[in-house]
Amino acid sequence: MISRVYAAAASYRRHHYARHPEKRRRLSRPVISIGNLAVGGRGKTPLVAWIAARLLAAGERPSILSRGYGRRHPDDGVVVVRDPSGIRADVDRGGDEPLMLARQLAGVSVLVSGDRYVAGRLAERHFGSTVHLLDDGFQHFAIQRDVDLVIVSADDLRDPRTLPSGRLREPLAAMRSADAIIQVDDGDVRPLAPGCPVWRAHRRLDAPRLVEPYGAPAAPDRGTVLAVAGIARPARFVDDLQRAVWPVARALTFRDHHPYSARDVAWIFDEARAEGADLVVTTEKDLVRLLPFRPFPLALAWAPLVMSVEPADGFEAWLLDAVARARENERD
Repeated sequence: MISRVYAAAASYRRHHYARHPEKRRRLSRPVISIGNLAVGGRGKTPLVAWIAARLLAAGERPSILSRGYGRRHPDDGVVVVRDPSGIRADVDRGGDEPLMLARQLAGVSVLVSGDRYVAGRLAERHFGSTVHLLDDGFQHFAIQRDVDLVIVSADDLRDPRTLPSGRLREPLAAMRSADAIIQVDDGDVRPLAPGCPVWRAHRRLDAPRLVEPYGAPAAPDRGTVLAVAGIARPARFVDDLQRAVWPVARALTFRDHHPYSARDVAWIFDEARAEGADLVVTTEKDLVRLLPFRPFPLALAWAPLVMSVEPADGFEAWLLDAVARARENERD
């Protein structure tokens, strides 16, 4: 019953903004929204990183506008996590996902704010941003977007219930509002959104890299590992490690965006010793919350998750064409 009420309210909100576009503010530069139909664990942040890198390589100066969920100081106004010349904020002020993006993307501006319109205007005026990526923007109607991308998985199709009984933020019919669908696994969404382009995402877990010496590859023959994950779907991370033939002795899981403490870190390495593990392997998202506690008593590595859209050249051409068409309507 509660899920039906939630679904009706979500549908009403989407239709309300569709009928009243004047209630949505427009930034001066094109806006690409990348979001999920469901809560968490779909690879959105690595996909944002991949798209930003493609735009940068194509000559754009992208900014990433994020709400910065999970940061310890959410009322700081606009926080510049990265400008084109370097990183400007730590994980407490910027949040784990924005800082992760900032560490990956030299030359890209990353800003967090509860008011992403203000953040976008700042990026345009001070950093010369030519295009914005609205991180987790599919349900963020306050900003007019020029390209609306939604990520969908087979799990979303198998369980179409909305919150709180299911994991969907909106009914499946919301996909019809997207300009394109990015499907992260098997399944066929085309009957649910006829006429909407569907692109396939490819995911892979890269080989773990050591914190000390920073970025060096971890050797697979180091012995057993302790896995640590504070993400939406930690079991998938552990499965990926095991499929890559890393012998996981034990996995320690925390809630998404977990704010690690010194006590947590001490416990993690105590458990690693107890399990006889020679290496602790974590996610890139968790890494930014663990790094402030260096040095570590045992070797720590992170395994980056890389997402891409296939075919990459076809998707990039489609996206750049959409940005070019939006640019015809730019306003200062």
